[in-house]
Amino acid sequence: MSAWPEPKEVDSRGLLSIRTLGELKRKGYQTKPVRIEMRDNLLRMLRARETVLPGIIGYDDTVLREIENGILAGHHMIFLGQRGQGKSRVMRLMVRLLDEYVPVVKGCEINDDPYAPVCARCRRLLAERGDELEIDWLGRDQRYSEKLATPDVSIADLIGEIDPVKVAEGRYLADEETIHYGLIPRTNRGIFAINELPDLVEKVQVGLFNLMEERDIQIKGYKIRMPLDVVFVASANPEDYTSRGRIITPLKDRFDAQIRTHYPRTLADEIAIMEQEATRLARRDVPVVVPQFIKEILAQLTFEARASSEINQMSGVSVRISINNYESVIANAERRAARLNESEIVPRISDLDAVYASTAGKLELEYGVDSGSERELIERLLNRAVLKIFDRYFKVENLRSVVQHFEQGWGVDVSDEAPAVSYLKPFQEIKGLKEAVATLKPGESPGLIAAAVEFVLEGLHQHKKLSKERLNGHLTYRA
Repeated sequence: MSAWPEPKEVDSRGLLSIRTLGELKRKGYQTKPVRIEMRDNLLRMLRARETVLPGIIGYDDTVLREIENGILAGHHMIFLGQRGQGKSRVMRLMVRLLDEYVPVVKGCEINDDPYAPVCARCRRLLAERGDELEIDWLGRDQRYSEKLATPDVSIADLIGEIDPVKVAEGRYLADEETIHYGLIPRTNRGIFAINELPDLVEKVQVGLFNLMEERDIQIKGYKIRMPLDVVFVASANPEDYTSRGRIITPLKDRFDAQIRTHYPRTLADEIAIMEQEATRLARRDVPVVVPQFIKEILAQLTFEARASSEINQMSGVSVRISINNYESVIANAERRAARLNESEIVPRISDLDAVYASTAGKLELEYGVDSGSERELIERLLNRAVLKIFDRYFKVENLRSVVQHFEQGWGVDVSDEAPAVSYLKPFQEIKGLKEAVATLKPGESPGLIAAAVEFVLEGLHQHKKLSKERLNGHLTYRA
């Protein structure tokens, strides 16, 4: 089959001006099945070294390779993974692999190909009008549909139902044109995505696999042979898909490729996702500067949760925890900067108290773990995260002079309400502290210096070199 020029070579203005099948034929345009269309566009992207699914981080050598293989093979795909692994994002981005526009029969509910319509109405129009058949152009975003699977989703929602209004207009029940089409036929010549596939009831699953394999539709006992051109993608939690018997075997067999997603495997990937996905808010020309070690602590906190035996790992620990925690510490620092009229927003260790609100409720505790101790669990995880990141930057033995200062009876008060300039005195006076802070490269910024000072003191506390007392929202570090 001859192909239309690649999407980037098409003159969209000239293309969209074509309004009849005859003009389309004279232009030499030939339609392609969706699988071939996606395959051709993927090959073009790979040859041009384009990013196929932009914004997907940490999947380059795993999930993305399997997706590319699935598309090249023309497969229906299901993505298995815990919550917060970007399954929905991946499915929605696959629309990029569709052509920018495709021709459809004008007024068709199911986006019929003008060269080979499948519904009764469009077949009749083609027979009556021939090359004068009117066409429209459908954009790629209109060729993607998504449905969240819930127990109340019906065959009528996905496939269709007899429309009583059309029957009342005088059509016979056996007339194909009495059907009100569901989401899948309306996504003909596109991509249909189902989130949380196992939550569909069994009879709907049966209707779905029959449509995927046999391409026929049965509505109220009326069987229609309708060769829809749809690529199916779906998502599911592995526990629901493989262990609980909530998915019927024939439907599992209809998905040609099963792709396992995963959480970020490095702190760098987790941080990149945090920064990419965090909500961008206007902050009135006040710069936001987040120290690298704060980002690493937040990412490490999520990693600690994913390794904790007190948390249900089958449910997963979403990357949204990292994102929300990142937003929370910035918000806490912004609140301080607004109250104190500071010229920059710099989160520090004392701002980490804000993560309790954005972490609590997102962790599914194991059976037998007291839900009332969730805050204590988060605190333990946070302490481990601080300790591990501190050890990346410092060796405790190199901070002996700082510890000796406290052993002489001195103490340092810190607070998330204290102005950054209040940290400059201990920064200058405590022997060894200035040199330790210098390794974090805070420059001349009071906010970054304050954050670095707190990081050094908290790291020494986690190593049990300093004590920490809490009183009225203030923390005091002592020997």
